[in-house]
Formats: sequence, C-alpha cells, structure tokens
Amino acid sequence: MSSARSTRIAPPPTPWKRIAGIGVVLAIVVSVMVMAFSWPSVTSAVKSVPLAVAGPDAAVQQVEDALAESAPDTFAFVDASDRADAVSQIETREVYGAIVLGDAPEVLTSSAASPIVSQLLTGIAPKLAAQLNAALAAQGVTLPEPVSVPATDVVPLADTDPRGAGLTAAAFPLTLGGMLGGILASILIVGAWRRVVAITVYVVVAGFALAGILQGWFGALQGDYLVNAGAIALTLLAVSATIVGVASLVGRAGIAVGPVLFLLIANPISAATQPLEFLPQPWGLVGQWFPPGAGATLLRDLSYFPDAPTTFPWLVVAGWAAVGLALAVIGHFRAGVKVEVENEVELPRISTNAEPELATAR
Repeated sequence: MSSARSTRIAPPPTPWKRIAGIGVVLAIVVSVMVMAFSWPSVTSAVKSVPLAVAGPDAAVQQVEDALAESAPDTFAFVDASDRADAVSQIETREVYGAIVLGDAPEVLTSSAASPIVSQLLTGIAPKLAAQLNAALAAQGVTLPEPVSVPATDVVPLADTDPRGAGLTAAAFPLTLGGMLGGILASILIVGAWRRVVAITVYVVVAGFALAGILQGWFGALQGDYLVNAGAIALTLLAVSATIVGVASLVGRAGIAVGPVLFLLIANPISAATQPLEFLPQPWGLVGQWFPPGAGATLLRDLSYFPDAPTTFPWLVVAGWAAVGLALAVIGHFRAGVKVEVENEVELPRISTNAEPELATAR
C-alpha cells in the first residue's frame, strides 16, 4: 500500500535585481519622509513678524530703526493709532504683538498666537526701557525712577494649556485621523455611496469625541464646544473625503493621495507648530490652502481669537470636503456605467428546436 505525499512548491527566490531595486526605492522613500518632516524646522527663521507700533511719529521711527538695525528682517512694522488700536489688531490676528510708546510705554504680546513670538517680544521690553532711559539722560532729563516698560500678554494661553502644547499637538492627529478614515473606508467598503456614508458617520462621531477630549479633558481648546466639534469634523472630512473620492475614481491606487498629499506635503507646511511667517515663503501661505493648515488655524482662532475672521479656513476645509464628495459621486456613476458595459456579454440560449441561439443578456 503506497502512501501519497503532498508536496508544496516553494516560490522561486526573489531576483537579485529586484532586491536591489526595492532597497533603492525604500531608501528614497525614507529620504523623502525625513526631508518632508525636517525641512520646516531646519529652514525656519524668525522673520517678517507683523508688529504694530503706536506713539508719536518721531519715537515710532526711532524704535523701528533700532529694531531693524539690531534684528534685520525680523519684524514687519504696522502702524497703530493708539494702544486700543494695537490691541484690536492683535485680537483680530493682524499682528502678533505691539509696542506702545508715549507717556506709558508698553510691550503687548499674545502667547495664544505664538509662544515663540511672545517670548521674543517680552525680551524687547527691558531693552526698550534701557533705550528710553538713555535718551532721557542724553537730554538731561532726570526722573525720580527709571522708566520701566511692562510686557502685557493681551491674549494669553489658557491655564489648562499654558504652553500651548495641547493645541499644537492636536494638529497632527487631525491629519492622521482623516487619512485613517479615508483609507479604511476605501479598503474595507465596496461602493462609493457606502463609503461616503461611512466617513460621514465617522467624522461626526470623531468630531464630538475629539472635541470632548481636547476641550473637556485636556483643556487644549477653548470657546464653544459644538463649533469646535464642527471644525474638527469638517477637517477630518476634508482629508478622508478626498481620499475616498480619488479612490472611487481611479481605484485603490488613489489611496496613495493621502500619505503623499496630506502627510508629506501639506502637514509640514501647515504652520501648526510655528507662525507661517517663519516658513520659507510662499510655503507658509500655501499651507493654509490645505486641510491641515486651515484646520489648525481654525481651531486656534475659534479658541482664542473670536474677533479674527475665520471665513477663509472654513471655506478651505469645506471646499476640500466638497471636492472629495463630488469625486466620489463621479466615481460611483463611472463604476455603474462600467458594470453595465461589462454585463453586455453573449450567452448561449436553448431554443425550442434544441438549436443554440446567441442572445444578449443584460
């Protein structure tokens, strides 16, 4: 009695040329990722920071010249009629801070806009005081006490997030969460409409959940909870809908749009961790046209700058979401036409006289 042996045929070894090619491709991918995430930090510089200066014309010109000489290209000076005007410009995010001259000199900062710039302006206060005292001494003016220049944080960060770490850290999970929803929906769900419904449910639930975590638990977000939840949901939808839309249109290969467009390109130039003026221009401004940058700016403005205009970031995230959903709809109808054409095949049909006839099955 003979026993049958089952043999398994092992796949052939990978050719050496393919191994070398895979190694080179992986090295290129890693290099691109390192450049994408390191480039903004390495190339960033404190420059062109909008700064309001209010006071007598002669004093304003003197301070601006002194700052331009000691820190070239660091500030972009903006005129302010008085302290109230300077505060208004800070609250509407036209400037990051202000210097008020006159009888009561003062440096105004906004740690909520940027802790880095706030520290920079706070360091100017004692230098400005020394300059004013030296000018008075040169004029032979003697005061009972030296002139002091206080630094006032006009829009401070919340006590629950004094360094702004929570607000900054929230930006990347929004990008990653949007990608996760779009990629999984494209892989696990068949049908463009079903994918759209899935990511819609996902972003609504995630919007409320993340807003609850970031605002109710961590205290990183301020302002209205429902509005913050809506901003988070729309940012997630902008990313996930784009991935689902492209994948519905061109197939699973379209899933790659997420990592390439949003992770490697848009996220590094989002200015979520530093002022957009610090990035090489025009990339700081370009980043605000993508969901990661617009979403981060929107959450910061909603939390700390209710007087700042938010129409642009709302339109950016809504626009990306609308384009993504439109692509999904187009992909749905294209898929329907393709299925209908593929079903138009000829099948044999048995007639009453037993002779085969060709009929079109639809």
